[in-house]
Amino acid sequence: MNILFINGGEKNGNTARMGRELIGDRAFTQIDLADTKVYDYGQVFASGEDDQFDEVLAAVREADVLVMGSPVYWHNLSGMLRNLLDRFYGPVPEGSLSGKRLFFVFQGAAPSADMLKWGEYTMSRFAGLYGMDYEGMATSDAEVRKLGARL
Repeated sequence: MNILFINGGEKNGNTARMGRELIGDRAFTQIDLADTKVYDYGQVFASGEDDQFDEVLAAVREADVLVMGSPVYWHNLSGMLRNLLDRFYGPVPEGSLSGKRLFFVFQGAAPSADMLKWGEYTMSRFAGLYGMDYEGMATSDAEVRKLGARL
């Protein structure tokens, strides 16, 4: 099983910790979006050579399981993760990631029910659009352990 963890938070922050805890002792590859250049949707620079979206997409295509994580920033997903999701639109055909499983870690100090609802909606919609099986969202250490048991 090829597991890819895409971390949309700080490299060694709580989101990263929770994502690694969900995966447990299984082998995985981690992409920290904070260290990865993924330009905004539609943004093109003269060189364009340092945009790493294609590298991230190649890793996603190779994975059997995706674990995506985001802290709650400004009442929603981090900009880094949101930007990555935006970039899928167009280059990735609908349904082309079928057979993959997606797990989501979404954590913050005190997210409201609405914040959690919209984070869950975004990730389940993302999974559905590209044909992935959405396995659910974990927002606490207890939920991470429960969701990780399904991995």
